[in-house]
Amino acid sequence: MATLPDARAAYDAYLAECPARQLLDRISNKWVSLIVNALSAGPQRYSDLSRRLASVSQKMLTQTLRNLERDGLIERTVTPSVPVRVDYALTPLGEGLVPVMQAIKSWAEENMDEVLSARERYDIDAAD
Repeated sequence: MATLPDARAAYDAYLAECPARQLLDRISNKWVSLIVNALSAGPQRYSDLSRRLASVSQKMLTQTLRNLERDGLIERTVTPSVPVRVDYALTPLGEGLVPVMQAIKSWAEENMDEVLSARERYDIDAAD
């Protein structure tokens, strides 16, 4: 049986069956990035996340939150009340993703003009 350090050394995200690759697939999802960034400000209710993430469907938000909870990146707290209050917060593991997700979000916002220009140039060249 492999020890834990041996198992970690065996992870290779370039291999299709590797769990690390599956995790990369999960965290590269746009909704995951936006949820992690939103929760970096502190715990939020489902309805607050829904409003903050413009255009996310209820099904997609629920599915993404469940997946993040399953992966140990967020925790869900239910407070019995009328109506029931459900809060989501990053776990310490999820907080470790915040700098990466914030950097990606910032990079996208800061470089969007250049990307749009590149797309336009590409489309013009491809049309010739």
